[in-house]
Amino acid sequence: MSNAVSNTDGVICPQERTASCVGARQMGFQMALFMDVHNIEGGVSAEDVAGAHQADLATQDAHGVKYLRYWVDSEAGKIFCLVEAPDAEAANTVHREAHGLVADEIFPVSEHA
Repeated sequence: MSNAVSNTDGVICPQERTASCVGARQMGFQMALFMDVHNIEGGVSAEDVAGAHQADLATQDAHGVKYLRYWVDSEAGKIFCLVEAPDAEAANTVHREAHGLVADEIFPVSEHA
């Protein structure tokens, strides 16, 4: 993964979160969009994922991150989270601080209709 992510507004945020990157979202700049993937051996309940998502929402503002949606395949133990963040590390930091379940993979994505 590169050392910087550039979003559609041209704001470049290094992997190390800076005050300017966190503040950019607060000033209305669009941050980069990521899809992260969690693999939970033995499966996962939708209720447990909902609780983890609520913990993410309670933690995200301090890092300039916004968790938007998530999808769950309970039997396969797959969780997919769509997140707007200055960088991938900021997104993972929220997971780490909120509940400790960091993503196994994280991909920069773009939204299309």
